[in-house]
Amino acid sequence: MTLHEDKPILLLVDDEATNLQVLRQILQDDYRLLYAKDGEKALELAQNNPVELILLDIMMPAMTGYEVCRQLKAMPLTASIPVIFVTALCDVKDEADGFDAGAVDYITKPVSPPIVRARVRTHLSLVDAEELRRSRLQVIQTLGQAAEYKDNETGMHVIRMSYYARQLALAAGYSAGRAEDLLNAAPMHDVGKIGIPDAILQKPGKLDADEWKVMRSHAEIGAAIIGEHAGGLLKMARTIALTHHEKWDGSGYPHGLKGEEIPHEGRIVAIADVFDALTSERPYKPAWTVPDAIATMQRDSGTHFDPALLALFIEQLPAMLEIKDQWREPA
Repeated sequence: MTLHEDKPILLLVDDEATNLQVLRQILQDDYRLLYAKDGEKALELAQNNPVELILLDIMMPAMTGYEVCRQLKAMPLTASIPVIFVTALCDVKDEADGFDAGAVDYITKPVSPPIVRARVRTHLSLVDAEELRRSRLQVIQTLGQAAEYKDNETGMHVIRMSYYARQLALAAGYSAGRAEDLLNAAPMHDVGKIGIPDAILQKPGKLDADEWKVMRSHAEIGAAIIGEHAGGLLKMARTIALTHHEKWDGSGYPHGLKGEEIPHEGRIVAIADVFDALTSERPYKPAWTVPDAIATMQRDSGTHFDPALLALFIEQLPAMLEIKDQWREPA
C-alpha cells in the first residue's frame, strides 16, 4: 500500500465547482478526495467508497444538504460517517437545523483554510478514537466468549449475563456510563478458564478435591490475564474476574471476602451469572424454569448473594426476561 492510499478519504459535496476547487486546494495534500455536485451522487459515492468524513453544502438544487445528511444517517453503511456542513447560511436556526439533521460541525463560507483543516483533523481523530474503543470492546468480548466455549458454554451466555448485569447496575443507581462499562467488562468474568485443563473443565462427573482446587484457581488466573490497571474498563474487568465467586457469607473464593468487602460489581455479576446458568440448558443439565431459579436464589439470599441486590434483581425481572428472550440460544 502506498502512502497516498493510506490517506483518509473525504467526500466534498457542493453544486458550485468553484467551491469544490477551494476545498480541493485546502485538503488535497493530506487526504484523498471524492467530489459530488448533487445529493444523489453524494449518496452513491458514500455508499460505495470507504469515506471517513463528508464536507456538505446545504443549498443545492433537487436535494438540500439537510436531506442528504438525513438519508446518510438513515442508512447503516453511512450512518457513522461524520458530516460537516460548509455553507453561507449562518443563522442560529440554520445551525440548529444542521445539527438536527445529524451533522457534527458547521463551517461558514467563505471558508478559512486553517479552520477547515483543524475541523477535519478534529473529527477524524474522534472517529479514530471511537474505532479504537469499539476494537477494544470486541477484543474483550471475544476473549470472554473464548472462555465460555472452552467450558461448553455458548457465546449467548456472556451476552445475556452482561445485559442482566447492566440492568441491575442501573437499578442500583449506577450512572449510564458506569453501567455501560460493566456491560463491557462482564464478559471477562470467566476468562481464567482458558488456563484450566480440559480434563477438569469438561469432566462430566463431580470434581474431586484436587480438581476443585484447580478449578477455583480460574478467578486468579483471570485476574492475572487481565492484569493490573490504574482505572477504567480493564480495572473493572479484573475486579469482576477475581471476585464474582465470592459469597455474601464469606464462604466463596478465592479470598473468602464477606458482605461489603466484596466489590459491588462482583456482587452484581454473581447474581447475573448464576441466574443465566440456572435458566440455560447445558450438556450436563436441562434449563431450570425461571420460578425455580428465583426460588433457589432467594434461599441463597444473605448466604451466596447480597440480599439488597437480589431483591432489586427480582424487581427488575420483567426487564431481565426481555433480555433473555432477545438473546436466546439459536434454534
